[in-house]
Amino acid sequence: MDMLKKLSLAGIIPVIKVEDANDAVPLCKALANGGLPVAEITFRSAAAEESIQRVHKELPDVMLGAGTVLTIEQVDRAVAAGAAYIVSPGINPEVVKHCLKIGVPVVPGCANPSDIEVALSLGITTVKFFPAEALGGLKLIKAMSGPYVDVKFVPTGGVNESNLLDYLGFPKIVACGGSWMVDQKAIAAKDWARIEELTRSAVALMLGFELRHVGINSGSPEQAMKDAQMLAKLLNWPIKDGNSSTFTGTAFEMMKKPFRGTHGHIAIVTNSIERGKWHLEQRGFVFDEESAGYKDGKMIAVYLKDEIAGFAFHLLQK
Repeated sequence: MDMLKKLSLAGIIPVIKVEDANDAVPLCKALANGGLPVAEITFRSAAAEESIQRVHKELPDVMLGAGTVLTIEQVDRAVAAGAAYIVSPGINPEVVKHCLKIGVPVVPGCANPSDIEVALSLGITTVKFFPAEALGGLKLIKAMSGPYVDVKFVPTGGVNESNLLDYLGFPKIVACGGSWMVDQKAIAAKDWARIEELTRSAVALMLGFELRHVGINSGSPEQAMKDAQMLAKLLNWPIKDGNSSTFTGTAFEMMKKPFRGTHGHIAIVTNSIERGKWHLEQRGFVFDEESAGYKDGKMIAVYLKDEIAGFAFHLLQK
């Protein structure tokens, strides 16, 4: 899997300015523990190169990039230190050409159609949009996506918890760069638990996991209807009978014949099923790939391989 695809699945790229290289590893560990094993360490401080070296050595599973890269010399230093991708605030053709020459992914900053034209001339179709909010945010990205149908964006600058879902909801957005989970006061206090808490909150917001329905293995059409009627009486919810199951409201599904799970199944909806699946895999969960359902070539459902408390669990696309 290429780096841009991995960054897309991560969804959020923490953009970090490290003043003290001693903070780099505990900071990135807190991000990873919070659900984001990814970091863009910017060359806006003298500690950047050493920070990248330390994280690369001690946390090899972190998707590590170098940001605010302005020169070919910085590219070489960043890559030698262990950076797996390069990000720049603007588009410098010489820097981009050098990255392509040495085979390191690069996401140059573009602020307008002219910048995008330069990126396309260099063979780049995924660009950083910076400073996103100051330039017009999602509205401008959507406008530029009209003529540039093959271009995808990584907006950075002003992206936060209040607008993250708006950005990620647009299909031309690969991921969002942000620093709101990397609180500078927490870093100064070496409060890594706070960083982990903020990161976990950001991931939870992005994935948007919600309970959709509980499936109950009633086992027969007759029992499914009886169970549905009892729940309808209890909750005063309507019954909807289908071919394979009977619903009470939208929260309970009575299966007419044995189905997945000892007791039944539980459906969890998410803002992005591919992103949700990837994040759960980072937490150690394994999916039954053969259970995946697709529509128009996109995954819309997939089950965990193992049961939890006697229930099969599956993700659904919102």
